[in-house]
Amino acid sequence: MSAVSAIQPPMDAINKLPTSLPGVFVLEPRVFRDERGFFFESYNQQSMASLGISENFVQDNHSSSSRNVLRGLHYQVKHPQGKLVRVAEGEILDVAVDLRRSSATFGRWEAVRLSGKNNRMLWIPAGFAHGFRVMSEKAQVLYKATDFYAPEHERTLAWNDAQLKIDWALDGEPIVSAKDQRGVALSAAETFE
Repeated sequence: MSAVSAIQPPMDAINKLPTSLPGVFVLEPRVFRDERGFFFESYNQQSMASLGISENFVQDNHSSSSRNVLRGLHYQVKHPQGKLVRVAEGEILDVAVDLRRSSATFGRWEAVRLSGKNNRMLWIPAGFAHGFRVMSEKAQVLYKATDFYAPEHERTLAWNDAQLKIDWALDGEPIVSAKDQRGVALSAAETFE
């Protein structure tokens, strides 16, 4: 046994909170604060495995956006990505939509506020669409992905689909890219088994 594998993460290093969607959960890391600022582990392979996230992350992404920017809802039909999302600065409303037809929660969504203040993270496994809206003046969003970006397999679910009725807690008109404005309704979307 190597020295690395012999080290056990503290049991309270990360608190796991369930959501209404099976497999999607909020993670609250233990944050150490003092007069200098704070420190926390945003990713520890052993801690994550103990919480049920044993996937291998292959890509890290960083997004910077202004207030009311709405990104998504994105997913890849081949090379689906699990995502571990967190906010380094600012605040977002992070949304996951279940696109697994075999799931009892198919077509349902969950929204979680992530911020640089609450240090929460959201785990979204493969089989879900993902998007977010910026609630602060700016937001720095970081996420780890379990597969590489494959633009030819990327799909966009309509952020404003009348069937989904996602409450984006809008504060004014959202700023949406041309690509995201062409998102399709759930009834016409490619989905997962």
